[in-house]
Formats: sequence, structure tokens, C-alpha cells
Amino acid sequence: MLIEKIIFNMLAFSLFIIIFSKLIRKNDTNYVAILVLEAIGIALNFLELLIGGIFSSSFSKILMYISAIIIPGIIIVLEYTGANFSEILSIMWAKILNALGDRKAAKTVLLNLMEKYPDTYKGHILLAKIYEKEGGTRKAIDEYVKAVDSNKRDYDSYYRIAELLKELDRKDEAITMLNNLLQNKPEYYNASLLLGELLCEQERFKEAVSVYNDALKYKPADFELYYSLGIAYTRLNDFANAKDCYDKAASINHKLYGAKYNLGQIALIEEDLEEAEKHFANCLMSEELEAKAYYQLAKIYMVKEEKDKAILFANKAIEIDESYLKIIIAEKIFEPIKEYLAVSVKLDDKERKKQSKRDEEIQKYLEETVGLIKGLNENELQNKVNQKVDEIFKQEEIKKEQEENIKAKEDVDIQKEKI
Repeated sequence: MLIEKIIFNMLAFSLFIIIFSKLIRKNDTNYVAILVLEAIGIALNFLELLIGGIFSSSFSKILMYISAIIIPGIIIVLEYTGANFSEILSIMWAKILNALGDRKAAKTVLLNLMEKYPDTYKGHILLAKIYEKEGGTRKAIDEYVKAVDSNKRDYDSYYRIAELLKELDRKDEAITMLNNLLQNKPEYYNASLLLGELLCEQERFKEAVSVYNDALKYKPADFELYYSLGIAYTRLNDFANAKDCYDKAASINHKLYGAKYNLGQIALIEEDLEEAEKHFANCLMSEELEAKAYYQLAKIYMVKEEKDKAILFANKAIEIDESYLKIIIAEKIFEPIKEYLAVSVKLDDKERKKQSKRDEEIQKYLEETVGLIKGLNENELQNKVNQKVDEIFKQEEIKKEQEENIKAKEDVDIQKEKI
């Protein structure tokens, strides 16, 4: 027992001296708590030596070893491996305060930590997240930047900075950030999607195509990449490649109705009514696109002169979304069936899912393209009619002129006979 006491005291005093030296060297008061624990353990052991037996219970021994040897020993081992006890303690305490809703106190703990250790990576990350919750986007960006400076391989923070820059409408900076991220980690999927989206918003569609194609090297069977690539090709009016991408996206994800709707629009551009009908019929399974699909099918049946179906589908579109009543009434193609359109009555009061802004924009673009091509076809037809009419008038003028020449010649001949 005496040997045990001697060994205990030697270890305890040695650890006390090491922890005390860290306190002096780092000027960090967080080590005071460990010194207090050690002092308690050493005091208990000293009293045991003096009095004897009073602290001989198992609980007392466990308490002495935990406070005087185990906890200080763990801290020394952790710091030997590169960890920072003060950082760990401060972040744990800040997390507890934050979880309890005391963000101000949590920030104070972290800011104090950063005064002593400016390069505390985890401290900057936690502070950034707290600023985000408070709506301090700019301060959050600053903290994420400091975190990235401390850890160059923190690609998630790179990405989060880009997201926050986008929220602040600093899109050029976000694009630069994402380009830098993808240069270092080209397989970062979310960065490719966000970069492509931002490039499309700036109408830099060729660059977006390049980004999506690069991303497909790492995720060759991803429907979202194919769908996004299809959108970029659509905006470049490269409908052949767009169609191929939408096809691949829809084959990977059978519930990707946006791709099927866009395929229907491209089929209309190509004047393939049967193909368009097939794709729009598939979209009837989608809450977001059901009304649009009924509307497009109604137009197709008007072209195919199937008025009963056109009336049925037009009324279905109006029933689901009353705004289609005005749209259909305003369109010339529906003129023959306007009297059969029902007043809008919403039978389904449940809230329908909203489409993303990107999907709505590309569908509107395709609809306008279909209308433009149709308009060009109508103009071409009108030009041909005008051309034909001009030819008829010219032929009539030539015929009339020939008749007048013949009559004039006959008059001359008659005059000669009289002479």
C-alpha cells in the first residue's frame, strides 16, 4: 500500500507540474480547472496518509485516481497527438450554451477562445453556424473563410461560402469560389450543380454544359446532372442534345416528370404530335405538372381535330388551375370550343407542390419556342399564299395584255382591209 501511495504521489505531482507549465506557457486559464481537480486528488491522498483509513473506500480511491491522474493523463496524451484541450473544452461549453439557447454566451466563449488561438478551426466553424442562425450572413462568411484558412481541405466550408454568397446576390464571387473548389476537388457533386445553376442564371450556358459534363465523369448515372445538362442545351437551342439528356434523366428516374414534360415540348417543336402526346400523358401523374399536361394535350387534340378530347382536357386543366381559363380563352386554337369551357371549380383543395423557379423558366422558354416556331410556320404559309396570289395576278395581267394585243392587231387588220 505504501508503494502504491508513493507511486500515486509521484505521478500526481509530475502531472501537476506539466499542467501548471502549460498554464504558464499558454497563459490559458482553462487549465486552472484541471489543476484544481489534481489538487483535490492529491489532497485526498495526503489526508489518507496522515489520518489513515478514513478515505480507504473504493469510491474515494476512484475519485483520487480520476481527478489526480486519469483526467490530466488523458489531456496530456491528447495534446501530444496534436489536440488542444482548451479548444475542446471551450467548444464543448459553447455547444452546451448554444443548445440551451444562450447564443450570446456561446459567442463570448468562442471569441475568447479565438483571442488565444486565432487559428481554431472548429471554433470558427461553430461561430459561423451561430451567426447563420442569427441571420448574420456576412459574419458567417467571414468565419467560414477563417476556417478554410486554417484547414485548406475543408471543402464543405468552401461550398457553404458559395451558397451564402449566392444568398447575398454576390454571384460572381460565388462562381469564383466554386471554380476554385472544383479545381481542388473536381468530384464535388453539389459544387458542380450549384456552379452550373449560377452560370445558367447568367446565361453562360456553354460554360454550364462544360461543368455538367465534367461532373458526369464522376457520377455517370445521375439524373439531376442529365436534367440540368438538358436545360443548358435547351437554352442553347440544341434540342437534339437536350432531348438525349432528358431521355437519360427520365430513364434513370421514372418519376422525373419535368424531363418528360420538356421532352413533350421538344416533340412539339419537332411537330411529332404522337410523341408529344405520350410524354404529356405521363406527366398527368405529377401534381406539379398535371394542369400543364392537360392544357398541352388539349392543344394537341385541337390540332388533331379531336374536339371532344380537347374539351375534356381543357376543362380538366381549368378545374385544377383556374388561371388556365384565361389562357385558353385567349388562344386562337381554342376558338371553336370556347363555348364548351366550364367555369373554374376547384374540386381538389389540397395544396399542390410548387415547381422550382428553374423548372418553370425552362418550361416557359420551351413553350415560347414552340409558339415562335409555330408563328414562323404560319408566316411561311402566309408568304406562300401571298406568293401564289401574286402569281395568279401576274398570270391574269399577262393574259389580259395578250388579249389586248390580239384585239389591237385585229383592229389594225380590219383598218387595212377597209383601205
